[in-house]
Amino acid sequence: MLTSRGMDQRKPTPPFPAQHLPKPGLERDLDPAPRWEAPDYLPAGKLSKKRALITGGDSGIGRAVAYLFAREGADVAITHLEPESPDAEAVRQAIEECGRRALVLCLDQRDYQACERAVDEVVQELGGLDILVNNAAYQQHCDDIADLSIEQWRRTFETNIYGYFHLVKAALPSLNEGAVIINTGSITGMEGSAELLDYSATKGAIHAFTKSLAQHLMDRNIRVNCVAPGPVWTPLNPADRDAEDIVEFGKSVPMGRPAQPEEIAPAFVYFASNGDSSYVTGEVLALLGGKTTAG
Repeated sequence: MLTSRGMDQRKPTPPFPAQHLPKPGLERDLDPAPRWEAPDYLPAGKLSKKRALITGGDSGIGRAVAYLFAREGADVAITHLEPESPDAEAVRQAIEECGRRALVLCLDQRDYQACERAVDEVVQELGGLDILVNNAAYQQHCDDIADLSIEQWRRTFETNIYGYFHLVKAALPSLNEGAVIINTGSITGMEGSAELLDYSATKGAIHAFTKSLAQHLMDRNIRVNCVAPGPVWTPLNPADRDAEDIVEFGKSVPMGRPAQPEEIAPAFVYFASNGDSSYVTGEVLALLGGKTTAG
């Protein structure tokens, strides 16, 4: 159906049912269910015989990326937190139905030694590592800086930027020439967010980390890029807000709705494919549903 904007609006559009999910939030509990299978996407073997590790691959953007990577021929390992095990098992099944090997790892990426063990297991089980996707993140809205605790600030930074560094540092010894690192950023890291002081600060750090790491690894021929979406329909947001706050989620975007994970995941395939983006490194790609300025 075409709206007055002239855009295809068959994707779920606000208002959404009022809902709140207990953290970290399960995809199976979100209404409507996020769209991650990308039925219109046509795979072309772009990642044939590659081995990928995707943090936070159990739900949201990470799930959609894991599935498209598998459809493109990659063996895929995902990480998740313990409460997210049911979602992670669903992703394992989806990867295996593509005929690819799947590895599911419970990981708190704030722990560097745990990240080392996770990478070692991926390399052992999949035979190597070619693509690292840093995607898992922690987010919690806070209306007043007076209520933003030191504990929340620390947890957000330790998960979102320390965790990214931990995975990169742990993975680099296993990444050879031609390998790829992809980080998940955010529009909040470009424009800021009054209610997400800590989260947006970490996303800005991720953008700078991407550019700096791309320069640092240029001589090793390892490309580093970042995908920075606007609002996306994932469990992260209903697990972060009051039930009524989610009803109009994404309405302010020019397209009038949040992105679905399946609309973001192809950008990760682009960055992961040396056939598509061999001349691209240090980029932060903003996917904003029609918004034409950021930062």
